[in-house]
Amino acid sequence: MLPFSLPWKNKDRTPVDKSPQALIPRITSFWLLIINVAVLTPLYDELTPWTLAICAICFVWRIGIFLGKVAKPPRLLVSILAMASAATLLLITGQLGTLSALINLLILGYALKYIEMRQRRDVKTIILVGYFLVALAFIDNQSILNTLLLAVVTIINTGGLVSLYQGKTRPLDPLLGSASITLLSLPLAGLLFLVLPRFSPLWMVPDTDSATTGLSDSVRPGDISNLTRSAELAFRVTFQGPVPSNDRLYWRALVMDSYDGKEWRQNPRVKALQNNAPNIPNQRPRPMGGSYGYQVIAEPSGTHWLFSLDLGYSESRGVVNMSNSRLFALRRIEQQFGYDVTSYPNAIRDPMLSALERHTNLTLPPDINPRARAYGQQLREAFPDPAQRMQAVMERFAQEPFYYTLKPPRIGSNQVDDFLFDNRSGFCVHYASAMVVVARASGLPARMVNGYQGGEYNAAAGYMSVYQYMAHAWVEVWIPSEGWVTFDPTAMVAPERVLDGFDAVFKPEDSYLLDNPLSSLRLKNWPLLNELRMQLASLDYYWSVWVLGFNANKQRQLFRELLGQASTERIGLFMLGGIICVLMLIAWYTGLLSLPKRRDKLQRKYHKLLHALKRLGVNLNISDGPRTVAHKVSRFNPNWQESITSLANEFEQLEFNPALTDRQRKEMRKHCLQQIERLLILVTLQRTTPTLMGELPLKQGK
Repeated sequence: MLPFSLPWKNKDRTPVDKSPQALIPRITSFWLLIINVAVLTPLYDELTPWTLAICAICFVWRIGIFLGKVAKPPRLLVSILAMASAATLLLITGQLGTLSALINLLILGYALKYIEMRQRRDVKTIILVGYFLVALAFIDNQSILNTLLLAVVTIINTGGLVSLYQGKTRPLDPLLGSASITLLSLPLAGLLFLVLPRFSPLWMVPDTDSATTGLSDSVRPGDISNLTRSAELAFRVTFQGPVPSNDRLYWRALVMDSYDGKEWRQNPRVKALQNNAPNIPNQRPRPMGGSYGYQVIAEPSGTHWLFSLDLGYSESRGVVNMSNSRLFALRRIEQQFGYDVTSYPNAIRDPMLSALERHTNLTLPPDINPRARAYGQQLREAFPDPAQRMQAVMERFAQEPFYYTLKPPRIGSNQVDDFLFDNRSGFCVHYASAMVVVARASGLPARMVNGYQGGEYNAAAGYMSVYQYMAHAWVEVWIPSEGWVTFDPTAMVAPERVLDGFDAVFKPEDSYLLDNPLSSLRLKNWPLLNELRMQLASLDYYWSVWVLGFNANKQRQLFRELLGQASTERIGLFMLGGIICVLMLIAWYTGLLSLPKRRDKLQRKYHKLLHALKRLGVNLNISDGPRTVAHKVSRFNPNWQESITSLANEFEQLEFNPALTDRQRKEMRKHCLQQIERLLILVTLQRTTPTLMGELPLKQGK
């Protein structure tokens, strides 16, 4: 008992509208409690603390209403909460982003409507908004596991609507009815998925935030080593031919050519080209020479960066071929994004370099890293040939005591000098940064490339997975007549990193598993569990390729395989036939269309006996029941009276007595079949030897 009385507590607790049509059934109130938790759980990562608190209060209050402990709150209180919630969201929109703020606003409206609903029409509103929230959760995460979870949530949400019309039922009946409705809708949904035109999604509204995961357009020494703590998937690749060896898997994402002594950035001129990318679809021509193709499925990252092997070229919709040999997405990658790439590994990248590009890739900040500058000048004098000059730098990393580590020591304002001549320990960015500075100091244009190196190949499904912890940095130096040439100083210090992958150098427990105790990558060390992990990953990959990646090209290919020609007439006939099949299935399920049922063995034997007796001369009609049949057979041959009467009695018991146990029913069926078999033998003999069989009674079985 509360020590005070709530001003809005109402002992009557009756709805405003007392008509039976307006009352909310108690079973619906029960299901609404489950629906509230089910709908909001997939969106937990979108909830602000304020939104979560309001939702929790509304849920607890609704439990009190269901148990009859409190009354519904007055509308004035709900209105005040709504205005306060909206004002709070307006104040923190800049921190959340517009999209997240709107999602929280919808969730708050859902929670407040949930607490103040009074009639059936309010329940329908709640369920309708629930469908919108499920759709938002699906747009945010379209993996196969999340899709299955949201399918269950949809069934539960529909169950609340079903409970409004079922009356007094068992608690699980609305769920079973909802599941049946959902299963019936799947064939039609699948048909519409196949035949409807494929348009670009209208709901892909990019948030105002920057990259959510993965590489950034600026990098400092240590930034990429932080990515090695992430076990998130970056992208998947399917090769059309042989899979390249691990040491050839340099996935280009970003080119860094501006250095201020502390961090590397993209050149402002390149950023301007990116901003103008929609107006310049392709900034370089298709390369020539030998090539191989593959498809990439990039995971959501909140950025525009795409991945390819050198020299990559793509004609996929929404992809721009940038002038610095990389690929760029016109829209932020907020969902899985698939695109096709053709790589030309022997193509020369930029055989001629403009004066502006040469100046950009030779520029070094003044008055820092004097020892690295001096070393570059020495190399220029000792090795006039550019290729030999860069080879000398690579050999220095291989021959002198340099160390590859995820935890390098601190460096001062002269970052390259401290690394190159003092501590000599670092990660890939340290080595790449040092080599670019030395190359520029020696008079050669150079730049840093960020991306990923290596991949985990799934032989059973035929695709490769690239994770965030495989992030890498390497160097490109422009050499006359050869264009941009790739150098990876990391390969000289830790060659196994490039040849065998990240795990060959670092322990997973000290890197990408350190902050991910529940990551499935922990199963790598157990062969059977690792095989199960790969199989589950394959299912998610097939889902990405054939469902999420079902674009207009795949739709046309499917129609050509099914129909021979993807004409409008044939597609229309295909769709019409599919709809007819779906409607027939629904009609059969609802009982409007019935198929003839096959009789069981006892029924078939009994009707066979009746047919034999009729051929023998017994005057039987189609409407005769078992007792009438027994009476007519007894009159035809009195010697069969006891047997046919016993059969009729047992047959009627089986058909019309629900009190029989399963054991009794089984024994009686067996005895009936034996009786019928004996009568059939007798009828057959009666037709062949009528004088003899007419004098013999039928011997009864036990």
